[in-house]
Amino acid sequence: MDKFVVSARKYRPSAFDTVVGQSHISDTLKNAIRNNHLAHAFLFCGPRGVGKTTCARILAKTINCETPTEDMEACGTCSSCKAFQDGASLNIYELDAASNNHVDDIRRLIDQVRYTPQTGTYKIYIIDEVHMLSQAAFNAFLKTLEEPPPYAKFILATTEKHKIIPTILSRCQIFDFHRIAVDAITAHLEGICNKEEIEAEKDALHIIAQKADGALRDALSIFDRIVSFAGKKVSYQDVIANLNILDYDYFFKVSDYVLSEDVAGMLNIFNEISAKGFDGDDFMLGLSEHFRNLLVCKDQSTLDLLDLTDGLKDKYINQSANISGPMIVSALNIANQCDIGYKASKNKRLHIEMALIKMCYINATINTDFPALVDAKKKTSVLAEDKKTESNTSSAVTADNKSDIPPKKDEPVSEAKDYHAEEAIIVPPVEVDKPKVKPSVLKPSSKKMSFKLSAIEDEKEIEEVEISNEITTDESVKINEKVLTAYWQAYSDHLSHEENGGYLSSMLGRHIPKVKNYNVFQVDVAHELEYEQFIENKLSILTYLRKAMNIPSLEMDVTISEVLEASNLAYTSRDKYKIMLEKNPALDLLKDQLDMEIEY
Repeated sequence: MDKFVVSARKYRPSAFDTVVGQSHISDTLKNAIRNNHLAHAFLFCGPRGVGKTTCARILAKTINCETPTEDMEACGTCSSCKAFQDGASLNIYELDAASNNHVDDIRRLIDQVRYTPQTGTYKIYIIDEVHMLSQAAFNAFLKTLEEPPPYAKFILATTEKHKIIPTILSRCQIFDFHRIAVDAITAHLEGICNKEEIEAEKDALHIIAQKADGALRDALSIFDRIVSFAGKKVSYQDVIANLNILDYDYFFKVSDYVLSEDVAGMLNIFNEISAKGFDGDDFMLGLSEHFRNLLVCKDQSTLDLLDLTDGLKDKYINQSANISGPMIVSALNIANQCDIGYKASKNKRLHIEMALIKMCYINATINTDFPALVDAKKKTSVLAEDKKTESNTSSAVTADNKSDIPPKKDEPVSEAKDYHAEEAIIVPPVEVDKPKVKPSVLKPSSKKMSFKLSAIEDEKEIEEVEISNEITTDESVKINEKVLTAYWQAYSDHLSHEENGGYLSSMLGRHIPKVKNYNVFQVDVAHELEYEQFIENKLSILTYLRKAMNIPSLEMDVTISEVLEASNLAYTSRDKYKIMLEKNPALDLLKDQLDMEIEY
């Protein structure tokens, strides 16, 4: 039985031209050899498996070659090259700093530097994982590294350059190795398949290259494992089964379910994925990458960012044409939030399922959560159609509920002059159902509240929308003061049933709003305390009125009226005491004689 040699060793590059994905390094070193500009110390740094030690050995072999080629490659036939290939070269020393990291190890190396080479031109010292040297070892190495003999060359290799002391870095010529591109790794694997007479699908090799994360050595190790599993024919299914990778088809199906809002299909496919043993977090990371690829495909200029095969790129391009950019961004945001909270979640399966359900209702969420983005032209056209239509019954239409409400008895039916004028005739006072959960009304609340019109048995959920600090005028709508007053009173009645809501309810009852300009109404208050309360609860007040009156752009302007302020109405204990003191100044004298303190 022949001894098996792994591909990473069997196909290790032996010349600069065979180094994969590091042409900027190999070209620089060949030019330095050609021009006789070799530094005395090199530092090769970069991720694992990208060719640092390989390039160090090729450089050591080439500079000692007796008959280099015109392209500055080692000939491979001279005595020096043959000794290197047989591992018997006396001019090349390799030291593993991970296991020889003490100062004594470096001192022994320094002692060897003193002796000139018996054959060849240079003595080359390759120190791998140099960042593992101790502080004392680094300090002992400084002088020799700075002023070595002319025949000595040092090649240091490391994956963690930041751990090397600055005094070492300043004495070396630094070369940064890059992660190898997926296409370059795929091409290298195809070449090995041709040499080994292995039939492999390109998609399968591409998956191996992606899984290697830029490290060619890792890619070759994975390739050997897959060949041991599948034999001489390597398919895409063999790779994803052996590496426990989710098939791209699952993510395309998930996107289709998002587009069709198929919650049942979404839950079933996630159950299938879970049954195959895939972790929910890995699935969500893959789904995020999928949506990212769809977003990249929306623009031709960003297609090069996809590290995918041509056939897979076409599938992404076709699906991205059917899904909008905002929808992709929303799905990405949901997936990102799910990933952030996954580890903290106790019910991880439900956590993933909730995220998938939210993705299915992205369109519905966009349509209901942002009523302020409704086009004003559409609203104007609706108003114009309503003016042309005469009806014996009137309808009160809200953003979420469009049910007809019959007119009151003994009340004449008038022609609708505008949308909200019609509402002023038919909207009755609002009867409030006491909510099961009592939200605080003294501060803006994000909880939902339920209200009911007396003429119908239908609940309307009030959802808060963002309140802008700047009041803008929307001339496409016009507030009807009667409708505004009716809903204002309804909200006041609701607050009276709320815990800690009595004060705000009484303020709403004392102050009747007035139409100021189109979509803006004004509330005049007489006291700074009331002004602060109205501003603090502006969000909750406008949220209800906007939803109830179907005016997303509705705004409220709160002002302190000089007339009301001059009336000296008492709203606090301090104000009441001041009014009593003005009527009877002796009250203050009585307080002093009795040595009393007023608690406000």
